[in-house]
Amino acid sequence: MPSSPRILVVGTRNAKKCREMCELLAGLPLDVRPLTDFPFDGSVEETGDTFEANAAAKALGYARATGHWCVADDSGLEVDALGGRPGVLSARWAGADGDDDANNRKLLEELRSVPLGLRQARYVCVAVLASTAAPLITARGSCPGLIVDRPSGRGGFGYDPYFYLPERGCTMAQLRPEDKHAISHRGQALRDLRQKLTELFATLPG
Repeated sequence: MPSSPRILVVGTRNAKKCREMCELLAGLPLDVRPLTDFPFDGSVEETGDTFEANAAAKALGYARATGHWCVADDSGLEVDALGGRPGVLSARWAGADGDDDANNRKLLEELRSVPLGLRQARYVCVAVLASTAAPLITARGSCPGLIVDRPSGRGGFGYDPYFYLPERGCTMAQLRPEDKHAISHRGQALRDLRQKLTELFATLPG
């Protein structure tokens, strides 16, 4: 592989998401580091109206802030009965960023009159790897499911306790981490990104 970059920054301040991303990127011939390892306490504003735009903004912004290649994602829940909402607003749908309980309460309220059989939804993730100059790689993943009224499971985060996987007979929050990585939107996106990164390395001078 090329002598640079040696460090790959995971561009998120969400500790649970960071852990998932580090697990999914493990084994790369890079020093994968969390954003908190760097003396930068700011954040990148998510003003885009697509997952792709927000992921690219975060990856590029954090790459420039740290001076290293950075991978960031934007992900969320799209519910068919709600016209694709909450979408890019998933993490802050109820107001405060990352308030899972409030977001889930709002989700159930919005779906109160919708029968279970019409609660089709999908998790979507777009991951972007950027250098300090420009985005280099974009990868996307999605995972279908249904929204249920009662939470089950203690794993994961966000809407996971209410995101039911019919083919598994459980919610996303009930899966073991390795099983979640195998099917999740983020797992799909980061496996695709890993492959594209390997191909990119092959084109760089050693």
